[in-house]
Amino acid sequence: MAHVSVTGTGRTAFGRRSESIKALLVEASRQALTAAGRPKIDAVFVGNFLGGALSQQEILGAILANELGLGPIPAMKVEGACASGGIAFRQAYQLIKAGEYNAVLVAGVEKMTNVDTETVTNAINAAMDAESNESATGLTFPGYFGAVANRYIHEYGAQRKHLAMVALKNRMYAQANPIAQFQKAISLEDVLTARPVTDPLRLLDCSPISDGAAAVVLQKSESGVRVLSSGQASGTPLMQEVGNLLRIEATHRAAQQAYAQAGLGPEDVDAVELHDCFSITELIAIEELGFADRGKGWEAVEQGLTQHGGNVPVNTSGGLLSKGHPIGATGIAQIVQIAEQLNGIACNQVDGARIGLAQNLGGTGAYSVVHLFAKEGS
Repeated sequence: MAHVSVTGTGRTAFGRRSESIKALLVEASRQALTAAGRPKIDAVFVGNFLGGALSQQEILGAILANELGLGPIPAMKVEGACASGGIAFRQAYQLIKAGEYNAVLVAGVEKMTNVDTETVTNAINAAMDAESNESATGLTFPGYFGAVANRYIHEYGAQRKHLAMVALKNRMYAQANPIAQFQKAISLEDVLTARPVTDPLRLLDCSPISDGAAAVVLQKSESGVRVLSSGQASGTPLMQEVGNLLRIEATHRAAQQAYAQAGLGPEDVDAVELHDCFSITELIAIEELGFADRGKGWEAVEQGLTQHGGNVPVNTSGGLLSKGHPIGATGIAQIVQIAEQLNGIACNQVDGARIGLAQNLGGTGAYSVVHLFAKEGS
């Protein structure tokens, strides 16, 4: 029986790129199509958040289909803040599974370095509720997750150094990733003494402004990396409505859906790519995904349980913190890394990896998407 499988992947280098948003998107997509053997594509889905705001370019789905000569097939852009790529992938997966399509090109892209930091920050804040008093008083994403980090330290006995350990681990992995935005070695002291952004977060605790694209071909196929399951949930975009600042409920719910569909649990997963937009977000995510007990994520990091030699390596690509975070591309780039892990060709390869998980977050927990994958034959 044919499964829904990732049969081809592609990606650009992440960082400050001179190319246009269109050029980045086409580059990654051509790689994926070539790797998949150039199948007949039935539809195109593009994850993107800021194309209109920062590049004055929308209709990216139609542009990509036209540029690649794919004909008058259905094409669309999918927006879900930082989860845009993951949601685009989920939509393609569900439609193939339902029998609507046989092969879909799913890509994600963002061009963010062509404008100043204030403009980018204001554009990203569109992922908050613009009609709330939180928006009116100037709350930003670093401000939100800084509050989460302070509360986490207060409630669970963690220290600033445990946040820094997340950033240090992910930079260590990024040094071996040729597409990573930051590949220079750093020390724990470098993270702890970096420029303050919002207490207790410092510059290296925060994902950077990035350009880049990633793409995959999804097919009804017995070959490739099989998609086992897909979960998605949403949550409030308002800090004042969050019942517990130390939870991202959407991630927990999406993970439970994905685990249940696949008949698996966190103990079965060999490699994880999760959404570390800030160092604190990785700690929360490993708890919500079941890789550490509630309030014990910092202990897992301190004990080396989230890297090679521990329970499950997390963000072997370098994560958003060091690989980079071109928002629309992030969810797809996570899946590319997992597919490469399961195919045995990834940077920082995990020996014997057979089950992989990718988790993509939008906003402060407004969206979360979780996918599980298996090496063919698992």
